[in-house]
Amino acid sequence: MMQTAIAGLTPPDLAEVRVREVFPSVARYPGVASLGRMLTGTIVLAPLAWLLMFPFYFGKLAPIIGRRYTLTNRRVMIRHGLSATPGQSVSLAEIDEVRLVTDANSTFFRAATLEIISQGRVALSMPGVPEADCFRQAILNTRNAWVSGKASKQPFIAASVK
Repeated sequence: MMQTAIAGLTPPDLAEVRVREVFPSVARYPGVASLGRMLTGTIVLAPLAWLLMFPFYFGKLAPIIGRRYTLTNRRVMIRHGLSATPGQSVSLAEIDEVRLVTDANSTFFRAATLEIISQGRVALSMPGVPEADCFRQAILNTRNAWVSGKASKQPFIAASVK
């Protein structure tokens, strides 16, 4: 009988592979997000809100200031620019908890801040994560799957995409 690997599963000791990646929403910029949310609530000023938020929405793809949040089978990291250069990161083995922090813009933009807790302190903060609860569950599920001793007794919760 021939043994084959299951598609999409690569152990961390063989290679680092991307599990999930998201680009931050406009909610990453609370002042712009609040103003945009307020202006969008009016019919007359909504186009002004779109113009105001346009550079912040597409700025995530800009060569210098663009950023994305990446989960791999080894770590969670913030990557910058078009070349996706890794910046700040936290190893899955170091993650104790992932907190979801919401604000007044969270419901409107369907985004929140995720705080990665390691050794009792915030090791990594990712503002404006779209569908933050799903990304949070993906981080916890990946950590539990690949880091021995980190799996909790809680049931598996699928990190579905809505």
